[in-house]
Amino acid sequence: MNLIKSTGTFSFYTLISRISGYLRDILIAIFLGAGPIADAFFVAFRFPNTFRRLFSEGTFNAAFVPSYSSELNKSKKSAALFANNIFNILFLSLLLIVFIIEIFMPLFVSLIAPGFKEDSEKLEIAINLTRITFPFLLFVSLSSFFSAILNSHNKFAAAAATPIILNIVLILVLIFGKFLSDKLAYYISYAVTFAGLIQLIFLIFFVRKHFIPKISFKFKTNKKVNFFFKKLFPSIFSSGVTQINILVGTIIASFQANAVSYLYYADRIYQINLAIAGIAIGTVLLPSLSKHINSKNNAKVDFIQSKSLELSLFLSLPATAALLIASDEITSALFGYGSFDLNSVKNSAQALFYFALGLPAFALIKVFSSFLFARHNTKTPFYFSIFSVLLNIFISVYFFNEIGFIIIPIATTISSWFYTFLLLHYLILKKYFSFNKNFPSKFLNILFVSSFSSFIFYKLIQNFNEYLSYESNYKLLTIILLVIITFLIYIITSITTKAFKISDIKLKY
Repeated sequence: MNLIKSTGTFSFYTLISRISGYLRDILIAIFLGAGPIADAFFVAFRFPNTFRRLFSEGTFNAAFVPSYSSELNKSKKSAALFANNIFNILFLSLLLIVFIIEIFMPLFVSLIAPGFKEDSEKLEIAINLTRITFPFLLFVSLSSFFSAILNSHNKFAAAAATPIILNIVLILVLIFGKFLSDKLAYYISYAVTFAGLIQLIFLIFFVRKHFIPKISFKFKTNKKVNFFFKKLFPSIFSSGVTQINILVGTIIASFQANAVSYLYYADRIYQINLAIAGIAIGTVLLPSLSKHINSKNNAKVDFIQSKSLELSLFLSLPATAALLIASDEITSALFGYGSFDLNSVKNSAQALFYFALGLPAFALIKVFSSFLFARHNTKTPFYFSIFSVLLNIFISVYFFNEIGFIIIPIATTISSWFYTFLLLHYLILKKYFSFNKNFPSKFLNILFVSSFSSFIFYKLIQNFNEYLSYESNYKLLTIILLVIITFLIYIITSITTKAFKISDIKLKY
């Protein structure tokens, strides 16, 4: 396996997914804006979509891949039996959860959006929409199971491309948005669930060479299956702590009008960078790292961990700088159209600025967590993530009345850095990870080229400011061109200063 090539493949499809997701969201911004209907839809979409991220963005992998890889080393038959037992338990459990939540949906929505109780109409819409979108949870969770099998066989393309299906389906519905008027939110909600079913069928088609599920009520639980489920919940909570913090933020934000929408749009922008700098690397390195840890090849383990850390910093630091420099311009260029007015842009951009401060931490959490997941350790990250979430809740609730919704991205960033340093300290303490002798110079190189390219980006933003105003018809094209120019400067400078070596692309991991 080649870390950079595999990460590149995963990142390519993920980037296509994020771009199509942006097209989806800009249409939502145009037709729904940041009003009460938009708030209701985003609550309905946030919960199943959060579970999509929790399961599909490396979290399910964290528990499944090491165990499945161990069974594969024994025999394909043993791996298939293990996988089928997991599939049946997962399928029946999810079916039961969806059924129960559908029955008690009013109570459920009141819990995840308590601020909506003051507006009975908004609350009713949110309940109806969440009932429609909630079955997506079943389909996306099972899709994550099949994605994990593909990843275990070092097949990353199909799993990374799957979310594109959701975006395409929603875009097709939104294109006809002007004909659907006030019913648009309902049609989009139905499209979410339908897309989830299509995604599941898509992955089953690709995974059939490695595994064909057999639905049975006579599944067997054994030590291996029990061990997997003991790891699953902690891995979901710990690896998905950023998404959980954002979900907590959505609950708190529901007490302020339109705040849910502001946070949603800000989240959509920085998630593009997180998907490449953290999720892609964490997902790709796990199968190979698990294999070398099982074979006790310590040299390979150290090498993979060092390279994954360097790659994560190489991708996240310049992205962070760009979002800090041009949060207003980027938000305006991406979403500043139609019902999404100038006030909405300013509020979302402010949230994006504070989320951006935590972007390197969000990425490093994915990477450092994978170092422990590969060692079948999901409990330690779980305990650390609890502290992180509690810290996030405390800061958000304590300062919310005084500062408003903007405390939510601030609290998410602070708690995420806290979690990152806890993970790093534990890894070093247990001697699972150590900085190699070349890391200081490598880090300084990355810092230098990030600073240099960021300065160029800042000057470009200033010089083309008139084309980036809210009223400009060329703001999207302008920001894309400026980002491309800065990215090319960053890559050329990185190669020149050896912050990035072309020879690394050919390395086998």
